[in-house]
Amino acid sequence: MAAGPWGWEPAAPALLLLLALLLGGARRLRRRYAADGAGAGAGAGAAAALRGRAAARADGVRLLLVTAHPDDEAMFFAPTVLGLGRAGARAAVLCCSAGNYYNQGEIRKKELEQSCFLLGIPASDVTVIDHRDLPDNPAVEWDTQLLAAFVLKHIEANNINLVVTFDAGGVSGHANHISLYTALRYLHSEQKLPEGCRVLVLESVNLFRKYISVLDVPISCLLPRDALFVLTEEETEQARRAMRCHRSQLLWFRHIYMLFSRYMMINSLRLL
Repeated sequence: MAAGPWGWEPAAPALLLLLALLLGGARRLRRRYAADGAGAGAGAGAAAALRGRAAARADGVRLLLVTAHPDDEAMFFAPTVLGLGRAGARAAVLCCSAGNYYNQGEIRKKELEQSCFLLGIPASDVTVIDHRDLPDNPAVEWDTQLLAAFVLKHIEANNINLVVTFDAGGVSGHANHISLYTALRYLHSEQKLPEGCRVLVLESVNLFRKYISVLDVPISCLLPRDALFVLTEEETEQARRAMRCHRSQLLWFRHIYMLFSRYMMINSLRLL
């Protein structure tokens, strides 16, 4: 039989076997890390270093997740929220816009509360900043001083000792995401954060890694990071249920995202 125009057909079984072995290995590693609690715990009064694989408790952690839009908490940060929650941390969300780009702000606020409830965060710990100078707009960089003032006020009022937000790449490159990093970096570099308050930023990865799902587990385990959270299959489905609460945002490509994005099951983070 002819091999075909590219001559790859004879190699197809071997490639399929290799893929099956990679998937099997990645799934075993995922179960191991999820069971051990891949993110380390917290020190007294703050999230110590969240380094390595130690299954430490995080009972003293008061986490503030700072997001740009309703759905960020489920689309990008569910592994961190569920991972730290599993270890005993208390989480709150500060969402810095109502996601009103398409005039759906009120709907999206309700969806945010429903999503957070499924992630273990009560509505009383969910705050939305709906300020005219912080618009949901991928072309607008938010004012650093204004945003930093809102975030710092919330940190101080709620005795927060761990802040989690986007890194300089913003995962998707969205200007609003990157503005959060800029504001937290400013607070950190100017030493305006309360003593003992640490900041973790979510690692942005390339497009290939972003959409290889569970196959990114071994890569994330090998690369340097300060915290790594890997969800079980059950927890990943919990994250997807939270994402489905954002019904106004569930366009066809977001269903594909939920199936293949590593951010639905893996978060690697670095300390500022």
